[in-house]
Amino acid sequence: MAITNTRAVLVVRETDYESLLARHATRGQARFFLASRGQRFEEVEARHHEFHAVLARARAAVPVEWRHAQVKRGDLDRFLFEPDDVVVAVGQDGLVANVAKYLGRQPVIGVNPLPACYDGVLARLPVERLAALLPASAAGAALVERRTMVQAERDDGARLFALNEIYVGHRSHQSARYRIEAEGEAEEHASSGVIVASGTGATGWARSIAEATHLGLSLAPEERAVGYWVREPFPSIATATRLRAGKLTDAPLTVTSRMHDDGVIFADGIEQDFLAFDWGRQVRISTAERVLHLVHE
Repeated sequence: MAITNTRAVLVVRETDYESLLARHATRGQARFFLASRGQRFEEVEARHHEFHAVLARARAAVPVEWRHAQVKRGDLDRFLFEPDDVVVAVGQDGLVANVAKYLGRQPVIGVNPLPACYDGVLARLPVERLAALLPASAAGAALVERRTMVQAERDDGARLFALNEIYVGHRSHQSARYRIEAEGEAEEHASSGVIVASGTGATGWARSIAEATHLGLSLAPEERAVGYWVREPFPSIATATRLRAGKLTDAPLTVTSRMHDDGVIFADGIEQDFLAFDWGRQVRISTAERVLHLVHE
């Protein structure tokens, strides 16, 4: 049978077992390290084998006439996705968020390899569904959620995308100084930074801030809106705290840096992939034109 243009791209991250071996070199040393902390190496190893058994089944589910590739989370920024790809994220929910910002309209299937360990909010499907969902996704026949994403655009045109949230603040999460503008209001701030989240992200980091501050917002995953939350704003002679949270639909959130160094903008908790945000720089944060095409049953 002829090879088609369709390609299945399996996205994975290293297991805890693989991380331990990379750090400690041998199984014996890794076992000793865990034992010294009251943990059982055998449990970590069992999860590793269970994950790779599911990954093997995912590979076997790819139609024989398709091309296929596998990419680790740490290599996503160097991997070239193609328009006809069908992306399969095998792992935790965060893996779906990690890959989303590198995609256009490619469908994403989230496979939960360890239902006893992972919540499966985004990576929710069992591997048994792949054989049917892969061709259906390629044909545009699968049911798809179009989840809203967040975009940050710096004043020089540099951009970041996120499925969950954009963070603006100091690299070390210490006090950040900036001017914030939302819905016709503006004020100077000193805070632990600002989070701008989608409906998907509103169940994660943003949710913890909302619960701690009692500033909850109603945001659905497919709603064309984002919410912002200011972390621990500090009132002073020069700074205010009126703009602490809000929902944005049409107008963006505009933030102007008052930090001489170590101001950053990063997406979905990936702190090493950031835009510098030093004094005078401005960023506009809003709903992105692109969305995540998440396949579901």
